[in-house]
Formats: sequence, C-alpha cells, structure tokens
Amino acid sequence: MPERIKVFVVDDSAVVRQVVTGVLAADPGIEVIGSAIDPLFALDKMNRQWPDVIVLDIEMPRMDGITFLKKIMAERPTPVVICSSLTEKGAATSIEALAAGAIGIVTKPGIGVRRFLIEEAAAELIHSVKAAAGARLNRLPPRAASLPAPALKPAAEALAPRALAAMQQTTERIVALGTSTGGTQALEAVLTALPRTAPGIVIVQHMPERFTASFAARLDALCEIEVREARSNDRVIPGRALIAPGGRHMQLRRSGAQYVVEVSDGPLVNRHRPSVDVLFRSVAKGAGRNALGVIMTGMGDDGARGLKDIHDVGGVTLAQDEASSVVYGMPREAVKLGAVNRSVPLGAIAGEIARFA
Repeated sequence: MPERIKVFVVDDSAVVRQVVTGVLAADPGIEVIGSAIDPLFALDKMNRQWPDVIVLDIEMPRMDGITFLKKIMAERPTPVVICSSLTEKGAATSIEALAAGAIGIVTKPGIGVRRFLIEEAAAELIHSVKAAAGARLNRLPPRAASLPAPALKPAAEALAPRALAAMQQTTERIVALGTSTGGTQALEAVLTALPRTAPGIVIVQHMPERFTASFAARLDALCEIEVREARSNDRVIPGRALIAPGGRHMQLRRSGAQYVVEVSDGPLVNRHRPSVDVLFRSVAKGAGRNALGVIMTGMGDDGARGLKDIHDVGGVTLAQDEASSVVYGMPREAVKLGAVNRSVPLGAIAGEIARFA
C-alpha cells in the first residue's frame, strides 16, 4: 500500500480544524498528523514529525499566515494550501500567499463552515492537498514581486498611434493559456515578460470564486500589458489579457471582425469551473489557425482535449515542459493525446508568444 500523504492543519478556529481534519482523514490516501491554533504551536508540533502538506489559515493570532509561510519557504520548503475566507481582504491576502510560494487555495465561509466543507468543498480540499503533495517547489519561478512596478500604462484601446499601427497586423491572433497547480507563479513569469504589443490573451487559471479579481489586479500592477478579470462582451485585443472569473466558464467568440469573451455559469467540466477545455474548444472554433494554445503546469487532464481541437484546426500548440512544471499533469496528458506541437520551458513561453504575434 502506498504511503499516505501526511497533512498538518493550522487554523485558529476549532470548528475549521475539526472539519478539515475529518474531511481529509476520510480519504484513505491522506493522514492528518496534527493540528494547531496558530503557527507557533504548529512549529513546535511539526518539528517532531514534519508533514508533506500544510493546510494554512491566513489570519491568526501571534503570527499571521503570510509570515509563517515565508518562514517555511525560507527554512524548510513544504507545499502549503491556503484555507481562506471569501472576503475581499481574504482574497487579496491569499493572492499574496500564492506569490510567496503557496500551491493552492480552498475557501471557507464566515458561517456554516461544517456544512460548507462537507457538502460543497470536501472534494476540492482533498484534490488540492493531493495536487500540493505532488508539487515540486524547486520548479517555482522566481518572484516578480520584487521588480519595480511598470510605469503607468494607457488603456489597451488608447495605445500610442505607433504601437496601434504595429498591432493592426496581429488583431486576428489570439493566445489562450490554461493552467492549474503552480500556475499563478508561472503566469506571473510569462505575463510580466510580455510587451504592450503582445497579442490578445485569454486565460483560465483554476482558482476559487472571488479570488481571480485580486489575482488579475496583482498581475496588472506588475505587467506592461493590461490584465483584468473577464466580463461578458469584453474585447480581446492586443495588449490585454483576460482571466476567467473563478466559478464561471469563459468562451471566446467572434463579433464581426472582433473577438469578445462570454462569461457564463454551467456544470463543472473535468471537475472545474472555469475549465481550460471549455476555453480552448471555443478558441479552436472562433480563432482556428490564428490561435496559439499553451497548456501549463497543473494536476489532471483539463485542457488536453481542447488543445487537441486547436491543434487539429491548424493552430499552434505548446506545452510547458516537465523540467519547469511544478506539476506535470495537464501538459503530460496533452502530449499523450498528440495535442502538442512542441514542449518548451517556462522561460521560453513569453518569447513564443512574441514570435507568434
């Protein structure tokens, strides 16, 4: 029998600790080796038996979760899954935690924790812990957070005439990116390397509802291109990247000579909403051979079949290579399906996008 994943839970709520422990312990592949009310108690216990994965609250007494996370990553790097509230502050802090090296986010509401975790989020919690256990933290890209913020940028529609003229040749070009575990750091590495004249980009990053707005805002502050959470009928234009909202699917469609996105509800696809497959299939249909599809780090197979659709209509398809992927799950499945023209390291993806334009 394979060794079980050892998990430690850190949360100042006794109810959350009890419920999270119960949900995880019910999976035969997971063993909860302990829990603590705050990071200082946690360190004392974990030093006796170190876990494979830490499930961590952000807002706690004595030492906050971000400080604890940075200490762990500096001294003994360990996969961390953030257990965060659905508040605006909780979302922004959780994105900061992802930038500091956390692997994923699961959500908890302010009330009704027991019912929420048992009825709605148990499967996602287990999936996140298993994905984190398979993550290779040494493949996380360097943080761009330390870079100086770019100068104030114009709206994508109001770029200088020279830039606009240069981009008129690329308006038919569409780039679609799909990613999951390890993807927040990978997307930061790619998008911060792109110039304002980059082609229009549509992105699915597996992330809970309400967190994608904070994620997009953080990237927008770091990038030369405009990055924002997508809304229905947003135009996909050069110099702009649209990120599918957590909890909703995003599709590309043509509107005359323009590309726009549709954001909608719908059933989970490959366990996810938003789903990379849903986006990629719409890109294959709407952009055809004018599309570049890129599948990046993540657990599972979401996006593999959609990337095959882009490949089969004559679009260009890339996969992040195994050596640079935190979790080489989604790219592997796409390669196995024959959906990938080439596999490239993370550091080469921005250059591939520029050459495609």
